[in-house]
Amino acid sequence: MAEGERQPPPDSSEEAPPATQNFIIPKKEIHTVPDMGKWKRSQAYADYIGFILTLNEGVKGKKLTFEYRVSEAIEKLVALLNTLDRWIDETPPVDQPSRFGNKAYRTWYAKLDEEAENLVATVVPTHLAAAVPEVAVYLKESVGNSTRIDYGTGHEAAFAAFLCCLCKIGVLRVDDQIAIVFKVFNRYLEVMRKLQKTYRMEPAGSQGVWGLDDFQFLPFIWGSSQLIDHPYLEPRHFVDEKAVNENHKDYMFLECILFITEMKTGPFAEHSNQLWNISAVPSWSKVNQGLIRMYKAECLEKFPVIQHFKFGSLLPIHPVTSG
Repeated sequence: MAEGERQPPPDSSEEAPPATQNFIIPKKEIHTVPDMGKWKRSQAYADYIGFILTLNEGVKGKKLTFEYRVSEAIEKLVALLNTLDRWIDETPPVDQPSRFGNKAYRTWYAKLDEEAENLVATVVPTHLAAAVPEVAVYLKESVGNSTRIDYGTGHEAAFAAFLCCLCKIGVLRVDDQIAIVFKVFNRYLEVMRKLQKTYRMEPAGSQGVWGLDDFQFLPFIWGSSQLIDHPYLEPRHFVDEKAVNENHKDYMFLECILFITEMKTGPFAEHSNQLWNISAVPSWSKVNQGLIRMYKAECLEKFPVIQHFKFGSLLPIHPVTSG
């Protein structure tokens, strides 16, 4: 399960010395279903899944309240997300006939579109300024679609790709692993939930009750890893309201369950059937392994999700280079 685990992301950009690195604006490369083979063989796919699995290993058995190192780069990323949060407060929903997809989201998004490079420049040191336009594309892709006013796992993947790129250029380092998930990704989730609620965003390509969740996937993977070998919380406990209320501040997985129960009405087994089935799995390590398989099959190997993924010099479409 942890094939990609022992390649710390920062090293993977060492093939070319940074001085000769030609950064490019990422663009879509997967235009038809047969192109999916290119994606699965690509350096981008190998680096992306390696990054997800490295973080999965890094947070294993750890609570959100665990003491971990917080670097300056992590603090700056949190400040960037705080700015996005503040812009939501400054852009209230507008009165409109339809309940879903509030058009004020487009105003909020336009601000990010305009400011993305400036925001990323606050995180990236000046000697790496040439990387900013490339990296900023992933930030812009990570908050939903302004035409459809929807959000889904492809947008979430763009945020993970954004963080992966920051590792590849050396802004984030191996010892930032825990903080990447617990501090940065967790803050990103809070901002996304606020966007989804405030502007009543539609789920992008949702499979309804047959999907894992309308909006997210990664916090279930990393959140289940956090719970591996927990002394008393078992998978069956996450459908127990009391267990969730008492432990959600420590565990990402339970925070996700809490959000679902706030947003949906009716019996859990009906509105979240896949999660209900997962609660019958005997151990968290089996849940974790199953979710990684499911993520590959339901997100990373689905054309409707990957057709929107963009490839540049940091996450390249070319086949994996051995060595």
